[in-house]
Amino acid sequence: MVRHVEDARALKPGILHLVDKVLRVYTPTVLTISATAPLGWLVGSWAISGDPDVQRAVFAALSVLVMGYPCAVGIAAPLAIVRGTGAAADHGIVMRTGEAFQTFRLVRRIVLDKTGTLTQGRPTISHLHVVDADTDRLLAVVAAAESNSEHPLARAVVTSAQEKGLAIPGAEEFESVTGAGVRATVDGHHVLVGRPDLLTDAGVDINPLATHIQDWEATGHTVITAADDGILLGAIALGDELRPDAVDAVDRMRRAGMEPVLVTGDNHRAAQHIADQLGIQQVHAGIRPEAKAEIVRHLQADGTRVAMVGDGINDAPALMQADVGIAAGGGTDIAVESADIALLRNEVRAVLDAHNISVRSYRRTRTNVGLAFTFNGIGVPLATTGLIYPVWAMIAMAASVTTIFINSIGTRPSLLFQAIGSVGRQTRQRDAEQAEAEHTRVA
Repeated sequence: MVRHVEDARALKPGILHLVDKVLRVYTPTVLTISATAPLGWLVGSWAISGDPDVQRAVFAALSVLVMGYPCAVGIAAPLAIVRGTGAAADHGIVMRTGEAFQTFRLVRRIVLDKTGTLTQGRPTISHLHVVDADTDRLLAVVAAAESNSEHPLARAVVTSAQEKGLAIPGAEEFESVTGAGVRATVDGHHVLVGRPDLLTDAGVDINPLATHIQDWEATGHTVITAADDGILLGAIALGDELRPDAVDAVDRMRRAGMEPVLVTGDNHRAAQHIADQLGIQQVHAGIRPEAKAEIVRHLQADGTRVAMVGDGINDAPALMQADVGIAAGGGTDIAVESADIALLRNEVRAVLDAHNISVRSYRRTRTNVGLAFTFNGIGVPLATTGLIYPVWAMIAMAASVTTIFINSIGTRPSLLFQAIGSVGRQTRQRDAEQAEAEHTRVA
């Protein structure tokens, strides 16, 4: 997984920031004007009166430098991001990178992992069918083989066996088959547990379970089959409920201009059952972990911005590959580290909240940049006249920074002044109370 994450990081599209682009042109322009203005004054005044006006030339150069100083431009994006980060935290969202603010608003496709993202992530056993064992033995053998696995389905089987009070034998020679199942030796027997395809590839005849598997998968269940020394033991169907807000959240994603795409390692019938409930048209099922990032790259091929929402170890490469990676609530450490956004709420609608914050933050950034260049665009030409003292240029720059600060925190000036006045009144009241208390003590 680490190697796949590193590969995805290397292939992830680069993102240029708005302010960086502007400053590449703005800074050389201001320096050129600052150097040209005094020369113009010296040459012009000497040509007119024969006496170069050195003072006005120096004032022009200094005033242009001060008035054109890109302080307001430089803080425009950081202040908007800080404000957006605070708003996100209030909604249980951690915006981990600046790309999350700039790019999420441009996303037109959003890839959704199924288990743990759209579903509760707490699968439970719904059905069992045995072929060459009883239900208790089937459950005990599967739990023993899965006891060393961290997969949610494996943990669900082990928990069920423990709740029933079954004696779970020890497992040796455990081997995880990525995206398919596990192999282990249980009580001296070679046990194979996992997707039906895993048993079929190993030469185990699963035809006695074919009808049950088809019926269970058609109703959205994930099926685990088990074999002992090449003999089919039976199958277990596990179900995982959709999150309560999943249907509404996916519908809102479409209305926000994002096409939802379902990607899962689960079987096609179970994936389609979930997709039908959510109204998702594009479904990729039976996907191996290493293929998720490839699907994201394929969706990005036409230049479309793509977001990925997932929570598992297997989702990490796709989260890194996506233009915006979103680690769902309760995600694994590697998923969070690979993502641009981490959701602390177990709600699908948190993705929409993050998108709205991204839109507002980028709009605020552009407004800040516009305000900064309005001050500078008016101030720099005035400064070239040499009629503005550098100290007034400093005051103008302070005013521009203050305006951007007020816009960034999202507070109207009147409210800000009210808050300042309130603090002043509270301070005066506290001082009066302390003076009265001191007078009483002395008396």
